Amino acid sequence: MAGALGKSLSMRRDIDHLPETQREELERVQRVLMEEFETAVSRATSPSRRNGKIYKIILFGSYARDDWVDDPKGGYQSDFDLLIIVNDEDLTDIAHYWYVAEDKILRDASVGRLVNIIVHSLNEVNAALSRGEYFWVDIARDGIMLYELPGHPLVRPMPLTPVDAYSMATGYFEHWMPSAEQFLSQGEEAVARGWNNNAAFQLHQATERLYICFLLVRKLYFPKSHNIKFLRSLAEDNEPRLIAAWPRDSRIDRRRFQLLKRAYVEARYSEAYAIEREDLDAILASVKVLRNLVDEVSRECLAERKAAAAQ
Repeated sequence: MAGALGKSLSMRRDIDHLPETQREELERVQRVLMEEFETAVSRATSPSRRNGKIYKIILFGSYARDDWVDDPKGGYQSDFDLLIIVNDEDLTDIAHYWYVAEDKILRDASVGRLVNIIVHSLNEVNAALSRGEYFWVDIARDGIMLYELPGHPLVRPMPLTPVDAYSMATGYFEHWMPSAEQFLSQGEEAVARGWNNNAAFQLHQATERLYICFLLVRKLYFPKSHNIKFLRSLAEDNEPRLIAAWPRDSRIDRRRFQLLKRAYVEARYSEAYAIEREDLDAILASVKVLRNLVDEVSRECLAERKAAAAQ
């Protein structure tokens, strides 16, 4: 996949490998994204934002690779992961330009699975490809172009040296794992003291940081999102062993993860948010499992990167 910087990248464009239901859902999602983005930029005040353009919409992850899971009754169903490339970095603000589209898709009964989007400018993506960052190289290799405005090519990725990859991954691990451990410790203390809402927030932060740590060590990238379900989806898509941290078999298991997801905002600011000690104990146990799994798989990855760098 490597080539000279400045040469354009050619990507797959067909989704014939997907069942008709998923193809129809993707068409619906793409239409909503483009319609709502057009509405959002039409209300912008600055000329640069009013002239906002979607350059590309790329499907990546399991549905692009053809290894998705579609078992809603069993509690596990792969999400759609979409990269949206726009002409200006200002247009990557989810709250200003993409929240309405995300909400509309979430509530759309004709879309039968969750949809995760990341939004970056063309300059950001091409700079990352030119550095050879693994997350972007994987998208270049496996992704499928659902929509493209001609005349705005992606560059071919350059190889990242093993020494640089090991150095970057080590730095990420040494920063993010202690940060996650600190929030986990604070969350455990808050559970013991009966500070339930505070405990829920601290455990959310531990979970968020654990997924960030893994994604940075493995892919050298993470999306700027506090949505732990999105982070979980990306992490588990890259390492199925992480699935074991969160039981999904029963409604109560899924409800507990949703309580944790909501805690980032509601545990701090909503008087209506409430979580019981029994739920916190179960969540704390899952976060500890996640911590151990992330530590294990991250150290494995670092060992592999160190061996490659030594060669």
